[in-house]
Amino acid sequence: MVYLSSKQGKEGEFLVSKDNLQELIIRTVSSTEELTLVRDLEKMVWASDDPVPVHQTLTVVKNGGMVIGAFLNNQLIGFQYSFPGFDGRKVYLCSHSMGIHPDYRKLGIGEKLKLKQREEARRLGYKLITWTYDPLETVNGYLNLTKLGAFCRTYVENCYGDMPDILNAGLPSDRFLVEWNPEQERSERALMEMGQNDPVTIQVDTESYVFPVPKNLILNENFSSFIWVPVPSAFQKIKLQDMKLALDWRLKTREVFTFYLNRGWVVTQLTKGNGPDIYYYGLKRVYN
Repeated sequence: MVYLSSKQGKEGEFLVSKDNLQELIIRTVSSTEELTLVRDLEKMVWASDDPVPVHQTLTVVKNGGMVIGAFLNNQLIGFQYSFPGFDGRKVYLCSHSMGIHPDYRKLGIGEKLKLKQREEARRLGYKLITWTYDPLETVNGYLNLTKLGAFCRTYVENCYGDMPDILNAGLPSDRFLVEWNPEQERSERALMEMGQNDPVTIQVDTESYVFPVPKNLILNENFSSFIWVPVPSAFQKIKLQDMKLALDWRLKTREVFTFYLNRGWVVTQLTKGNGPDIYYYGLKRVYN
């Protein structure tokens, strides 16, 4: 990998920053050659030997789906893959996967890929885009809900079964199923600020241990307006060092989310907490 900044990092490596992404190109991908690059990047990002085959992505882009690539200096550094979905009533775009090369993460490339996806979805006439993500992955949550304006009203337990890849191995693959209206801008939905007296649905100990530990759950059908669900900010680090604690977070947040989503609440945003260890999902009640 070529590092592009003039600022040197550890052991003489050159670091990438937003300042040197002016030449970044986001565009659709349709050739066999470039779809092969997408396949190879997917293998690398997930450390998996089971990527989506080129013949499938090639068929998808010819039949209402899309693959979008992020290119820097003619090198593929990110991708997004979507295909048409149908639930018996309506057609929608199912956004299946997005991957960014590790050297280029946290530079806003994922957001650029999603905005290009929205543009292409509008062009093709889609009125809805859906996808899943792990609610304990706060980087994804902040992008999907807070920045893009998607929302979640469906929690899927162990959505994909056991997953052996480096990001998912060892835990149930629970997911949020999010919905995104490609015609709606983020600015059209106001974000709520967390009030001092707002209900928080999991008591968390952030003082006694290395990582935050979930304690008592607060499951109350009589809450109104807006509630908050805390999640750890560094879930992958917890997994690496304390799998038992990671499972505790998975099961406790599963119980809270299923309780409230099954009672008419919708997840609308992810907000940073006062400290570095906790984020808060904001849930709004939309029906009784």
